[in-house]
Amino acid sequence: MSSETAPVIEIRDLHKAYGDLEVLKGVDVTAPQGHVISLIGSSGSGKSTLLRCANLLEDSQQGEVIFCGEPVHWRGQGAARVPGDAAQVRRIRTNLSMVFQQFNLWAHMTILENVMEAPVTVLKQDRAEVEVRARAILDKVGIGDKCDAYPAQLSGGQQQRAAIARGLAMEPKALLFDEPTSALDPELEQEVIRVIKDLAAEGRTMLIVTHDMALARDVSDHVIFLHQGRIEEEGPPEALFKTPKSERLRGFLASTNLA
Repeated sequence: MSSETAPVIEIRDLHKAYGDLEVLKGVDVTAPQGHVISLIGSSGSGKSTLLRCANLLEDSQQGEVIFCGEPVHWRGQGAARVPGDAAQVRRIRTNLSMVFQQFNLWAHMTILENVMEAPVTVLKQDRAEVEVRARAILDKVGIGDKCDAYPAQLSGGQQQRAAIARGLAMEPKALLFDEPTSALDPELEQEVIRVIKDLAAEGRTMLIVTHDMALARDVSDHVIFLHQGRIEEEGPPEALFKTPKSERLRGFLASTNLA
């Protein structure tokens, strides 16, 4: 399988523990090119940990992480296992843009500078060309008029859209979202959801950890319900939300506000 046809992200039999606490107990996830995969489940089910393992922000103890057909190289075993090729890790992370719950914008930089920083310093791209692209991306997410503002001058929804723009500026192969709307008021949440829906409609590859069942239902090609570190049920959203097979999933959905 070539890198063009291989899934952007493939995770096989992934195990992750913190000491005696086993958080992931053999999880498989595949994110094909152009697909949106949503991870849902109760707090503590392992969703965010799985996302961080996919981006190599967390080391796993067992299993494979494969990026565009290229397996991550490991050294050591079990609790001592770490990625064995620092250049490979940098290359993978450069192509996987992470959008966090708490925005993580640089407070001392303007919004435009935030979006430009990584392409200029990490990718060594021409500053003038990056600025043109950054302004276009900020227009795309609806905050083109905020280029010269600082993060503290923006609402939470605007800051999260700036964080998404910063991720897009790296021209990644996939976007990873960790609860992108959970820190926002409902009105501001809708601003961010509109941007995510637009990105899904463009055919962006995305892996989304979300508490918002309507978002998962509306944008996903595939939904995975995690329970206590294992995949309890997965499938297309219309099947998962309308006719859940698992009693645990039925109970989880009943506790949400999904109509």
